[in-house]
Amino acid sequence: MEYSFDDIAAARSLQYITYIFASIATFWMYDYACLIHEEWTFLLRSEWSKVKGLYIVTRYLPFVILTTLLYQYFTPNENPGKCRMLANICSGLGMLSAICSEGFFVLRTCALWNNNRILLAAMLVAVLTFVGACIGITFATTALATYAISAIPGITGCYWSSSGLQLFIPFLLLSVFELGLMILTLVRAMQTWRIKSSSLYAVMVKHDMFYYTCGFLFSVANICTSLLLHYSYNSVLHDFQFVILAILATRMHLHLWQTNQHAHRSDTLARIPMPVMARA
Repeated sequence: MEYSFDDIAAARSLQYITYIFASIATFWMYDYACLIHEEWTFLLRSEWSKVKGLYIVTRYLPFVILTTLLYQYFTPNENPGKCRMLANICSGLGMLSAICSEGFFVLRTCALWNNNRILLAAMLVAVLTFVGACIGITFATTALATYAISAIPGITGCYWSSSGLQLFIPFLLLSVFELGLMILTLVRAMQTWRIKSSSLYAVMVKHDMFYYTCGFLFSVANICTSLLLHYSYNSVLHDFQFVILAILATRMHLHLWQTNQHAHRSDTLARIPMPVMARA
């Protein structure tokens, strides 16, 4: 039996997606196993705060996302309505994960600027605008999307059978947001580098810049896949970005807490007070 180009492209995209999600699920489990002692030390010894709650949500939300994605792509499914439901769940959880990950660095940026009220107000407006636009565009696009299963036997999962070009817009907004945070961090770091030269401050700035760079590059990659690739590949990196950024955000926060604990024990390093860093 001969298959069309679209059938073959869709089947390949489903295979690539299953490989990607299986790989990232393995990586997440490996990362969790490697850090389980440090993580539980942090969870048991650190004070309860809003940031700690944010850490828990950000850390374990990828487990729910990956479980849903693996179920969606590894189990046979001939019901388009079920595909739509699972896709909407993953989209919602992915956006929540991205918001939580970005939340760490929004708080850090505000802490770097000593919680400047004007900056806080501007950041709040930017975050609300970004979140509202992303939710509206994403669910407006997925509501109109049609789903299909592979015509080739043995290929599980379902895919979009129509183009979703509008989905590049949330990643464009995210890339602009990351770039804005990067500029604010760089400006503040150059202003205060000689004044605040502690190891904790240096770690925080390095973490911030690395995270913003990764987030920006991932967003650019998702914009390119949405605009340039076949429609069945449009969303191949969406959830991959959300999970990786969540891993980066929680790893960096854990390392920052450990650096602060070490500085506190040594009593020889100038450091940023932990009440400020706990909020950041």
